[in-house]
Amino acid sequence: QVQLVESGGGSVQAGGSLRLSCAASGYTNRPYCMAWFRQAPGKEREGVASINGAGIARYQNSVKGRFTISKVNANLTLYLQRDSLKSEDTAMYYCAARSAYGGTSCWIPASGYTYWGQGTQVTVSS
Repeated sequence: QVQLVESGGGSVQAGGSLRLSCAASGYTNRPYCMAWFRQAPGKEREGVASINGAGIARYQNSVKGRFTISKVNANLTLYLQRDSLKSEDTAMYYCAARSAYGGTSCWIPASGYTYWGQGTQVTVSS
């Protein structure tokens, strides 16, 4: 059973930066796909960024150029560096993971992910 634990959330002013971390443990085989999702109050959970086993990243259009997803394979820690934050980035951010499924793209809906962290709140004030 894979456990995911996020950290790094908090409050920041618009234009500022935050880095989220997600530590994965309990896996036998390293998850192939890892991703960050977010959910704002009253809205559906949406994908922010994903990264596959080859290190290929995909981003939601609204965060391209501002967010960077990365991971360290040695200890399987996932990061999301977020710069130039906007008030609309305010949300609960979740780390997600899944094993290989035969495809190479990890830009898939939330329903395609098996393991989830508990979430970390990010609030951006203008």
